[in-house]
Amino acid sequence: MYASPGAPSATDGSGGPSASTGSGEAAEGSGGGDPQASASAASPSARAPYGDICRTANLSFSSSGGMAEGEVLINLRNTGSSSCSMHGFPGLDLEGEDGTVSAGRSSGRTIPTVALAPGEGTNFALHFPPDTGGGSGVTFTSAMVTPPDETHSHRLSLSVSVPAGTGSGPRITVDPVGSGK
Repeated sequence: MYASPGAPSATDGSGGPSASTGSGEAAEGSGGGDPQASASAASPSARAPYGDICRTANLSFSSSGGMAEGEVLINLRNTGSSSCSMHGFPGLDLEGEDGTVSAGRSSGRTIPTVALAPGEGTNFALHFPPDTGGGSGVTFTSAMVTPPDETHSHRLSLSVSVPAGTGSGPRITVDPVGSGK
């Protein structure tokens, strides 16, 4: 865990510590969705309001620039053969040479349910304080992304630089899936 003084805290958005998803292209991790929904999603017969829950194995992942400095969009596309849906916050751990930090949940956002037909996509925003000082920032080189109501993660190559000692609290946050720009 990234632990220099004044470093971003690793929380799950509720103020408590967050579990890291570990490593590997498809790894088990901490889902970012509603805990009760996550429990029901573990059942093979779990169904979302608009088809089955979108599974990591049936999604492609990419990133693109956000609308503002300090924002990256994480894009998810249904590569499966049937429709699926997502509702909630993703899990996201930034990983780098200096350790790992878990993104918290943004506040004040409506949480949509997103239905994806085969080939359709959605996204969510990752927010972070940009390292504009040119000094000793911290660079993360990948993100472990866990879709809502899922337990398997996907490692996505990504370059995010934040200032060293960004203070306490979840300064690195994610929006709910489907609320990106």
